[in-house]
Formats: sequence, C-alpha cells, structure tokens
Amino acid sequence: MNLWVLRHGEAEPRATRDAERRLTARGHEQVLHSAAHLAGKPLQAIIASPYVRAQQSAALVHEALGFSEPVRTVPWLMPESDVQHTIGQIERLGLDHVLLVSHQPLVGHLVGLLEHGHLQRPAAMGTASLAELEGDWPLAGLMSLRALHMSC
Repeated sequence: MNLWVLRHGEAEPRATRDAERRLTARGHEQVLHSAAHLAGKPLQAIIASPYVRAQQSAALVHEALGFSEPVRTVPWLMPESDVQHTIGQIERLGLDHVLLVSHQPLVGHLVGLLEHGHLQRPAAMGTASLAELEGDWPLAGLMSLRALHMSC
C-alpha cells in the first residue's frame, strides 16, 4: 500500500468557525507545488476532511492531476480525529494507493504512528507538506516513510 498524507495549504488566520477558514493565495501555491510530487502516481482515491481549507486543497490536487474520481469527504480526517480510528478507516477502504488531505495535529500523529508504532514522534508537517508512506498494511509501525516533501 502507498499512502500519501497532505496537510492543507496555508489558510487565513480567522473565520467565523475554524472549519470555514479558506486557503490564502500562498496556500494555493503551496498545494500546487505539493501536487507536482503526485504526478504519475497510481492514486485510486483522494479523501479529505470536510473543513473548507482541506476541501480546497483536495480540489486543487484533483484538478492539477486531472483525477477522474470525485474527492471523497469523510469526518474521520478532522484535526482532532482519533488516530487509531483513522487508521482503521484507512484499512477498511481496501485500496492500495490513497491520498489523504487533512490537518495538524492529526497528520503529524498519523504519519508518526504508522512509521514508528507510537505517538511520541509525530512527523513535522508544515502547511502543504506531503508524506509518502509504503507498507503491506496501514498499521502502527508497519509502514515506511519514503519521502516527506516540505512546502516552500
């Protein structure tokens, strides 16, 4: 399985609700830069948090790649989602090549747990950072971090 984890691009600092924060112009650029690393990858699904900035990030990747399947929106990719539950949901997908678009602290904890098997070493995921993990199953400690592309 190949799992790519993308943190949304830079978002505006304030909105009525956190979930409504939109990407800035810089955030758009960051996401497009990260999307370039996904060109030619055999993605089967793009799955995103329902928050506006994650939806915008997923849509930018979708368009940049010319991806044919619609972006899937799921509640288990929100910032404070339970990491173990998220891993269970990834496993239930039954897919081999998936892009997740989400937020901190979830993305850092998810990458750290999949790579190290514990939560003591979360991955440093700045805005629009893209982690590429590979392994037989999406289980704690059983995936290898192949690359971590940091946004410019």
